[in-house]
Amino acid sequence: MELRKSREVDIDNIIKIIKQAQLALKEQGIDQWQNNYPNKETIIKDIQDDFAYVLLKDSNIVGTVALSFDGEKTYESIFEGQWITDDKYAVIHRLAVDNAYKGIGISSQILKEIEQVCVSKKINSIKVDTHEKNIAMQKMLKKNNFEYCGIIYLEDNSKRIAFEKIIGGKVNIGYR
Repeated sequence: MELRKSREVDIDNIIKIIKQAQLALKEQGIDQWQNNYPNKETIIKDIQDDFAYVLLKDSNIVGTVALSFDGEKTYESIFEGQWITDDKYAVIHRLAVDNAYKGIGISSQILKEIEQVCVSKKINSIKVDTHEKNIAMQKMLKKNNFEYCGIIYLEDNSKRIAFEKIIGGKVNIGYR
């Protein structure tokens, strides 16, 4: 499997995967990724900003993720906990897997590939947030050694639970 930067020719496949995830979340009664978010414009902007990646298996796009190294404004305030580190970090957003490939570890593979990207950039911390009802994502994060850190609020005041993982090297550990 190969994680590579997304290209404009990938947009339709990415949108297909995002729509599958939106429907699955809706069917579970989770209001994450509803109200036409993320949408085609979001994906186009991710590609333009150099944040968008796809995971390929046998030349097929089986997963998508946005990976940013620009920080996250909503992570500046965390409640009922704290981040593990104060160092530079990567942020994972919009991780989704094609329904045809669910249950075989694609999300974990995406995280492993992201770790390699981070190591190459000398970034030792990865942060991510998810909806409190998105139990599948929480389990996957914990399985991949992400630690629960607390609660953050998105710009629209939606509550999200936050996780962080240290991936090696020297880090500036906070006052845990």
